[in-house]
Amino acid sequence: MRPVIVDSAIYRDGRRTDGPADLSDALDEARATGDAFLWVGLHEPTEAEFDHVASEFALHPLAVEDALKAHQRPKLEVYDDSLFAVLKPIVYEPESDRVSSGELMLFMGDSFVVTVRHGEGAPLAEVRRRLEADPEVLKHGPTAVLYAVSDAIVDHYLDVTGELQVDLEELEADVFAPTGGNPANTAERIYTAKRQVLEFRRASGPLAGPLARLTAGSVPFVNEEAHPFFRDVNDHLLRANEQVEGLDRLLSDVLSAHLAQMGVRQNDDMRKISAWAAMAAVPTMVAGVYGMNFEHMPELHWVASYPVVIVVMAGIVMTLYRMFKRRGWM
Repeated sequence: MRPVIVDSAIYRDGRRTDGPADLSDALDEARATGDAFLWVGLHEPTEAEFDHVASEFALHPLAVEDALKAHQRPKLEVYDDSLFAVLKPIVYEPESDRVSSGELMLFMGDSFVVTVRHGEGAPLAEVRRRLEADPEVLKHGPTAVLYAVSDAIVDHYLDVTGELQVDLEELEADVFAPTGGNPANTAERIYTAKRQVLEFRRASGPLAGPLARLTAGSVPFVNEEAHPFFRDVNDHLLRANEQVEGLDRLLSDVLSAHLAQMGVRQNDDMRKISAWAAMAAVPTMVAGVYGMNFEHMPELHWVASYPVVIVVMAGIVMTLYRMFKRRGWM
């Protein structure tokens, strides 16, 4: 269990204290005083590794199954002996301009918090350090952990939307650049950006329901005094969701503009091809007439007929060229 348990500590009156290494003894000690709780952090445990923790804390089998399988939607579920929350932190990778999501499961019960992290995006270490540096917040017990974790994740949502906004502005500038860039590459970049926004919405959108419950009503195992703080988190989430929806709409508009530009360019190409074909058709027609093997044709034996015909054909072609040029077809 040592590699799986990232950190484990008893917090009494908002301060970290040394406790027994055995989870059962540590939980009994936390419950004995009534003003302490045990916080255990796990990272991607297997079923066998999590069985010991689940049995010690009497976690509900359905919640345990969700915590092991991962790939869950953000949600909040209440069981007889515990509260189960699922959150999806978002990570922006500046090297590849990619958005990836992890998963964080949080169990709350009588004097304990168990966090299960999947992926590398959950800021649990930083949250724990920040809480340990602020005993006034941490002394509110497991509710403080739930608030701090959700607040850190949602605040990072806003940071990621800012990064996505910068990427979208660069993409928009490339689409409307005079040269237009590489059309195939531009379309690929737009669809890639759409996938990043979709990944973000899968994480942030469903979280609105759980935060609304924490904000509005009485949720077991959650201190009612924390409702104003969860309202603040919910406000930040609403702002993040509004921003990502705006990015999604703007990406759709950019894609439509890009497709329209491609259509305009194709029409320009077709006009140019048609103009060149028209100019080529005139000498082809004249040469075709004189290529007929008729014995009696006007000016057939005239010495100047050949240069005259060439000059006439060149004059007609130049006239067509100037006309097409004025109309913007060339």
